[in-house]
Amino acid sequence: MLELADIEHAAARLKDHLLRTPCVASRTLSEITGADVFLKFENLQFTSSFKERGACNKLAQLSQQERARGVIAMSAGNHAQGVAYHAQRLGIRAVIVMPRFTPGVKVERTRGFAAEIVLHGDTLDEARSHALLLAEQQHLIFVHPYDDPDIAAGQGTVGLEMLADVPELDTLVVAIGGGGLIAGMATAARALKPGIEVIGVQTTRFPAMYNAIKGTHFPQGSSSIAEGIAVGRPGVLPQAIIKQLVSDLVLVDEGDIEQAIVMLLEVEKTLVEGAGAAGLAALLKYPERFKGKKVGLVLCGGNIDPLLLAAIIERGMVRAGRLARLKVSARDVPGTLAVITATVATAGANINEVHHQRAFTTLAAQNVEIELVIQTRGPQHIGEVLAALQGAGMDAQCVH
Repeated sequence: MLELADIEHAAARLKDHLLRTPCVASRTLSEITGADVFLKFENLQFTSSFKERGACNKLAQLSQQERARGVIAMSAGNHAQGVAYHAQRLGIRAVIVMPRFTPGVKVERTRGFAAEIVLHGDTLDEARSHALLLAEQQHLIFVHPYDDPDIAAGQGTVGLEMLADVPELDTLVVAIGGGGLIAGMATAARALKPGIEVIGVQTTRFPAMYNAIKGTHFPQGSSSIAEGIAVGRPGVLPQAIIKQLVSDLVLVDEGDIEQAIVMLLEVEKTLVEGAGAAGLAALLKYPERFKGKKVGLVLCGGNIDPLLLAAIIERGMVRAGRLARLKVSARDVPGTLAVITATVATAGANINEVHHQRAFTTLAAQNVEIELVIQTRGPQHIGEVLAALQGAGMDAQCVH
């Protein structure tokens, strides 16, 4: 098992080799959730993830003979970047095996640290099997992303820093994939402050650790917006630590995570990936559980594909009622579209898209169905736009 001393030694090794990220209060998120929220900005690390900590701690302890052999890792991206970056810094050859559908931004960043990239398999488990095969064939040192005491000790330094900066924290909410981060953090936090509550968060699509700890049998999905914690097989070492030191585990849905990503972008002006938003997603989904508590959240990563982010922002605007799709039926005569657009403009909304539908409709042949996508200030404003269109003699409705 891991001990506080292991994490303190890791902290000494990491000093001056990575950023001591800020842990600061969020007044707005506190007002929204009802908890006193403190954010640990691990997305500000050089590789935009806490994974650097474990990788650096592991590689720093390799012997000269082991460094000469080189290292290999399997990862969906963040562990890959952490290993590749610190291997490059230490002059060690690094081979990284990544699932084939890893976001391009993570693949290219990893390749930028001079690592040899191998894309193999559709899941982390398939990538892991191939990485172990390559390690045996090429005599490389396998650097596991979570099932390794040196990795977990490095990740645990996040907990040390959070309690040093905000000693009054009484709850830590931490995303779980394989479990290395929460295992290290729980070890440090419970040693320093035995009464602190540590809550783990998984997605409903990848509840492997939740099932293992709680004895449930929730099915596993094939993909998640939080690919960084989309782990099908929980770590053996982290599982033992979680069972002993973690207070509880909760599940969040994909929509909860999307909402949290958009909220962090809008409120904190900070970019996180799906896994990095899991903690806030838990606060938004279970507000009564955390109400009035001093809660520390780890924004554990910020590597997200730009196209995925664009889709999440747009979907978030739809959920917030700031982007709406209207269907307007009217007489198909000259000037009808001009009346519709002028009415929408007068109501203070902006039109994103316009689509005429004459053939695929059950309306009378003299009528036209016009679909609009509009930007609004919120649900009440949508109602005002609909009322204005109806007042102008149009049959208008919102399409969900």
